[in-house]
Amino acid sequence: TEDEIISLEREMKEFWTKLKSIYGSEQISQSLALRDSCKESIKVLSEKWSKKLKEEDLMIDKINEYSSEILHQSQRASENQERLTEIKSNLNQEKEKNKDLTDSIQELKEECEKKKERISSKSKAVEERVERLCMCKKLFEERLGLEIRRIHNEQLQFIFRHIDHKDPDKPYLFTLSINEQGDYEVTSCTPPLDCIAEFQLKVRETNNFSAFVANIRKAFADLSHK
Repeated sequence: TEDEIISLEREMKEFWTKLKSIYGSEQISQSLALRDSCKESIKVLSEKWSKKLKEEDLMIDKINEYSSEILHQSQRASENQERLTEIKSNLNQEKEKNKDLTDSIQELKEECEKKKERISSKSKAVEERVERLCMCKKLFEERLGLEIRRIHNEQLQFIFRHIDHKDPDKPYLFTLSINEQGDYEVTSCTPPLDCIAEFQLKVRETNNFSAFVANIRKAFADLSHK
């Protein structure tokens, strides 16, 4: 309160009056000068330390900033390393896929070569059989009254005449082809013969085509006499 302030000021005046009476004005002035000197020194030191503290604070902030940047760079490096690992893994998977694809292509090439060889071998066998048939054609025509015609789908039609004495021009015929396995196959027979399947199987086993044709002619002749 205002009374308390007045009372405090009065007490302070009394204190300085007593202090002056005890130590004297000169000592008090020296004490004040010393006090002011100490206060100035403290002020200078305070400013110096305050400046140093500010510099240290700046240094700490800088260190924290560098630490944060290092941490960020470390995180990025870690992320990049993970990404690199993922890319390497993907590359390895692609290499494996390419290797599998290359192996598959090689297998297909080898299989194609084998198929070509098989086809070539079958084609050669077919050509040889066709050649043998052509070579036998003239002989069959002269001795057995046989006419051979090439019809659709690379089939050969065998027409026998001079079998039925009552009607020498009456045709007895069968159609022959070579199937995918390279075997002889009778596709039609007129008039039909019950033994045609047996003759077909036998010529596949013996490859004796002349005997095959002769047996069919004989079967036609036997049929005409019934």
